[in-house]
Amino acid sequence: MSTVVPSLLPGLWVPVVLFAALAQTVRNAAQRSLTSEVGTLAATLARFLFGLPFAAVFLLGLYHLVPGGQPAVALSWAWAGWIALGAFFQVAATAALLLAMQERNFAIAVTLSKTEVLQVALFSSVFLHELPTPLALVAMAVATAGVLLLSLPPRGQLLQWSAWTSPSALYGLACGACFAIGTVGFRGAALALGDAPPWLSGAWGVLLAQTLQSIGLGAWIAWRAPAALVRLARSWRVSLLAGSMGAAASLAWFTAYAMQDAAPVRTLGMVEVAFSWLVSRRLGEGFTRVEKIGMSVMLAGLVLICLQGV
Repeated sequence: MSTVVPSLLPGLWVPVVLFAALAQTVRNAAQRSLTSEVGTLAATLARFLFGLPFAAVFLLGLYHLVPGGQPAVALSWAWAGWIALGAFFQVAATAALLLAMQERNFAIAVTLSKTEVLQVALFSSVFLHELPTPLALVAMAVATAGVLLLSLPPRGQLLQWSAWTSPSALYGLACGACFAIGTVGFRGAALALGDAPPWLSGAWGVLLAQTLQSIGLGAWIAWRAPAALVRLARSWRVSLLAGSMGAAASLAWFTAYAMQDAAPVRTLGMVEVAFSWLVSRRLGEGFTRVEKIGMSVMLAGLVLICLQGV
């Protein structure tokens, strides 16, 4: 297992991922309320555009506020290329999910998008030559099975083969694949920086990725729906919450990618489902027996991934 984290802190990636998932849950809640006001694409832009200043301040703080300073980081074109790859496919994954929303069998699309973790393991093996351990493979399979139980479509769609081969299903698989390739890109960028401290690797990566995403997605919205940018500016308070939490989550994700292989990181990241479940319980929403079983199975997989990574 290749890693750039100092060997004396082998398990530090676990709390970092837990924090990333928690911050991402808060960001999702903020974006959910923002979507009804500004639209889906503009709400997606908020996480990048309004998060960019926080990422810049964090990076500057590392260099100017931390006693003793920070070592020089050897940025390279290879690093920038990996970041650009990850940034593009992260936006492409969102686009695939948006296309799936326009189809009838959206539930199946969401279900198939949850195969992201298994696809991360595949792409990491191909592009980064990071082979999961047998225990990690079992943990990924168990956690994915639990999440699939939580997101299975209604029985009427579940038994229809045509639903699983519909455009919506293909969009779901594409969404999972794009998220997986994006993750591999960000992990590849961390590896390209060699022995750089994980927190610096994460800070530089988030700054470049969110800059590219803000420019690219912002230009697209300005061309296709300029009025959405006006609405986004008017909703600056919620946008700042979404952006700050999005930046915090991204900084933690990127730091974790510099500490651990991509597949275990994304597997443990499924704990976000548990956090969302707690939020739903807080709102008084009930769950079926199958959903409770799915949550238990998923948590069992997360425990296994922690055991193999410590």
